[in-house]
Amino acid sequence: MPIHVKELAFVFHAVTDIPRARKFYEGLLGLKVALQMEIAPGQWWIEYDVAGQAVAISNAMPGKPQGSLALELSDFDTALATATSAVCTIVGDVMDFPPCRMFIVKDPDGNELMLHQRKAKSS
Repeated sequence: MPIHVKELAFVFHAVTDIPRARKFYEGLLGLKVALQMEIAPGQWWIEYDVAGQAVAISNAMPGKPQGSLALELSDFDTALATATSAVCTIVGDVMDFPPCRMFIVKDPDGNELMLHQRKAKSS
């Protein structure tokens, strides 16, 4: 019998520098802190609430950068212009698919985030 998965618990990215990561997640992306706790001296767990889903960062569990997060945008072109003018790495070109457009940015630790917008459905 398989395990029953009810919902997404959280998306996690390992980071090395909490102030630098917060500048990216809170400053550039505008995410609001939902939970923060120091789990050991100098080791932090921070969660952001994104439409009812938890996006967590922590410097307590080292790991290599990875891509595991897609954030839905309200204004794709403005977000692309903002990311282009910010000090962050954009990976590759804008990807344009029939239902959506997206591009990938790296956070300060090299984690890849997909920034995505669904296209309006044509009638």
